[in-house]
Amino acid sequence: MIHFLENYSLLGLAVGIATFLIIGLFHPVVIKAEYYWGTRCWWIFLLLGIIGVFVSVVVANILVSALCGVFAFSSFWTIKELFEQRKRVEKGWFPKREKNKDTAI
Repeated sequence: MIHFLENYSLLGLAVGIATFLIIGLFHPVVIKAEYYWGTRCWWIFLLLGIIGVFVSVVVANILVSALCGVFAFSSFWTIKELFEQRKRVEKGWFPKREKNKDTAI
């Protein structure tokens, strides 16, 4: 696959398309993560980013390495976006999750 992409000069295009899809995937992830867990889950994205950086450095395949790097830094960016999403929820731009109310009968 990598040879096909290199032979036809499509490697950059493949990385660009995959980057677009990875970033697009993280947008709803930020919204859902903040909705269900608030900003408490930021450390998960930190861990994912560190793992992505590690894999990007140790993998020899240039396509996989580049995509792991994009994934890693998208994970790091998600940490910032979680806190920004909290502000957007406070402004009323996104719905706030209501806490479950125990109703004693």
